[in-house]
Amino acid sequence: MEIKKRICELREILNYHSHKYYVEDAPEISDYEYDALYRKLEKLEEMRPDLITPDSPTQRVGDKLLEGFEKVIHAVQMQSLADAFSEGELYAFDKRVREAVGKDIEYVVEKKIDGLSVSLLYENGIFIRGATRGDGLIGEDVTQNLRTIKSIPLKLKKSLPLLEVRGEVFISKKDFMSINEEQEKAGQQLFANPRNAAAGSLRQLDPKIANLRKLDIFIFNIQRIEEESFDKHSQTLEYLRELGFKVSPGYKVCRDINEVWDEIRHIGDEREDMSFEIDGAVVKVNSLRHREILGSTTKTPRWAVAYKYPAEVKQTVLKDIQINVGRTGVLTPIAILDPVRLAGSTVGRATLHNVDYIKEKDIRIGDTVSIRKAGDIIPEVVEVVFEKRSGNEVEFRMPGKCPVCSADVVREMGEAAYRCTGIDCSAQLYRSIVHFASRDAMNIEGLGPAIIDMLLSKGIIKGIADLYYLHKEKDSLIDMERMGEKSVANLLASIEKSKSNNIDRLIFGFGIRHIGIRAAQLLSENFESLDALMEASLEDIKSIPEFGDKMAESVVVFFNQKQTKDIIEKLKAVGVNILSDGKRKINDSRFDGKTFVLTGTLRGFTRKEAEEIIKNFGGKTSASVSKKTDFVLAGDEAGSKLDKAMALGIPVINEDRFIEMIK
Repeated sequence: MEIKKRICELREILNYHSHKYYVEDAPEISDYEYDALYRKLEKLEEMRPDLITPDSPTQRVGDKLLEGFEKVIHAVQMQSLADAFSEGELYAFDKRVREAVGKDIEYVVEKKIDGLSVSLLYENGIFIRGATRGDGLIGEDVTQNLRTIKSIPLKLKKSLPLLEVRGEVFISKKDFMSINEEQEKAGQQLFANPRNAAAGSLRQLDPKIANLRKLDIFIFNIQRIEEESFDKHSQTLEYLRELGFKVSPGYKVCRDINEVWDEIRHIGDEREDMSFEIDGAVVKVNSLRHREILGSTTKTPRWAVAYKYPAEVKQTVLKDIQINVGRTGVLTPIAILDPVRLAGSTVGRATLHNVDYIKEKDIRIGDTVSIRKAGDIIPEVVEVVFEKRSGNEVEFRMPGKCPVCSADVVREMGEAAYRCTGIDCSAQLYRSIVHFASRDAMNIEGLGPAIIDMLLSKGIIKGIADLYYLHKEKDSLIDMERMGEKSVANLLASIEKSKSNNIDRLIFGFGIRHIGIRAAQLLSENFESLDALMEASLEDIKSIPEFGDKMAESVVVFFNQKQTKDIIEKLKAVGVNILSDGKRKINDSRFDGKTFVLTGTLRGFTRKEAEEIIKNFGGKTSASVSKKTDFVLAGDEAGSKLDKAMALGIPVINEDRFIEMIK
């Protein structure tokens, strides 16, 4: 009984402080003190799992991956709003309202949060389900992800039989920037704006990922409620605040449309200083009785309108186009501008997306261009002001070499992106080393992203090969944050152990585009060493079963780079294995060093079976006949390969002779 009482006390204390921190933004205790109380509750619940309830603070983040999102039919339609883009349209809305319900109209003006609309359902004061808006009639059940949002109360301050509210899930500007930094570090696609980030986070099948995204919410409407009634919308907002919700921020009650317009302009002036993104202001009739009279269309209420602020556009001169090499190796053209004040900040650079965008807009160096902030955050070039073109403008061409490391730049068919192929390119070195050390690659335990980041920032390593010289930096490693003698010893031991890996791990660790674990294994099986792989022709690699043109071309381009050859020499120098275990395990090497080309139809074998037999005896196969070919195995209806072999004097064997050779 004592444990049960203490659990209840801790929950009340934690819920109180969570509300002060996440809803009121007025914390009364430190994070450390909160975490200590949280751990106490966790331990007690571990002792008495029968006392765990859904509204406990420990139950916000589930451990279970979701298999998908179930459909939810909304009891009250989640309608969208009609838009107004000018002062005139706003006054026209007011005129329609007054004609329907009379002149004495009161409005509420709220900020239109740029996020994702959801509904939250409570029964007996407990949060039981949350759903996305969907098409307004049917949404998706995202309860587990919504539970991770600390500003959503799992238990209300008053136990109502039923309450359903509507709110907007969003990500703050600061957290949005942090998320995109993490996306870039992980080599993943960046979010275009906070709304996309919020929507993508809320639809994660792993609630732990949603929890890391720091989602937040503002509640702005009661959808349905039992045992309570109200006269005005403003009263409902205050009631929601009393229940523990974080309600629509800084809303204002206005006596007429003139006050409404003043408030809209005021919000517009302050929007750049807000910690969250808005895409407009919402004007609502305050009287709930008037709302009933006005009613709705099939999609939108007649008692509300959303005023959309026009995106600010400025003109300036595009002085140059520079290339930014991202951590994934993608080359992104960046416009260097004459600095101009735009949407509350001075802008001197803007994204040009990719070469196709530049060509489509016919953007040239020296042009006068119009710029705006995409999603009100990222500056972009919208269009060229052609009437200001002088004829001295210069067309832009994407470089053939990486501006950071001088490696070849490639663009694959069907892709918009140009990519650097350099493994030691400093712009993408962080991601390259994270991948190189990962479990499926060289499996260097203790070398996680945070340690790699510190090693690079302190200049202790400047390339992948430097990992194998870290034993010389032992004292510097011990002095690093989160390291110590034992951690360093374990790390150095793991690095030493990785030297003996088979080359399939090394090949995969190089991060060659289109080459996954299976492809790396196939290359290891078909070439006895990295040296042999580096000397292989495009045709040699294309002849490997399961290898396509893109994969083969990617391998050849990678191993032809000077950077690649230099790093392999450094790895050889420190004793990293470059030989294939598969080749060393061959017991019968009668075809060792021999290359076969197969042509025509074999009677007793499939082409693949014959190739496997040759490889099992230490040989290799090629798709084309050259002076390096040792034998051409010719079946029925052999074609041009047979003719070429005879012209070059290459020995030709039939199937019977092949069977004799493999007995």
